[in-house]
Amino acid sequence: MPFVSVYIHFVWSTKDRVPYLENKTIRDAMWQHIRDNGKAKGIFIDFVNGHTDHCHCLVSLGTEQTISKIMQLIKGEAAFWFNKQHFITEKLAWQDEYFAVSVSESALNIVRNYIKNQEEHHKKKTFQQEYDEFLTKYGFQKFQDE
Repeated sequence: MPFVSVYIHFVWSTKDRVPYLENKTIRDAMWQHIRDNGKAKGIFIDFVNGHTDHCHCLVSLGTEQTISKIMQLIKGEAAFWFNKQHFITEKLAWQDEYFAVSVSESALNIVRNYIKNQEEHHKKKTFQQEYDEFLTKYGFQKFQDE
């Protein structure tokens, strides 16, 4: 049996950054559902939280799991579930793009605390600012249609 420890910090937003998760009760229900769905699908979700228009999720990848499959299983099912609950009149949709960065064992608690404190964090900084910082910090390039 292989022993694997590969943690990925995922971040994704709602389509067009619409604040579908503005209500904290609804937001908490979404995070709990993502945890429950992950458990049911064999995805180890270490920590999940977010804000009105985006989600942060710390996942430990299994030996047969890929980043794209994890995102498909989490995002697709979460939107489907959310829309069936009729929390809001609109239909929640997620943006296609997402961030996925590896997390070393030594940084796990830092990332957990960062995810845990999203409410406080976004009193000082918008998701756009956070997004731009991710682009810079990890050397991602945003390609624009010409």
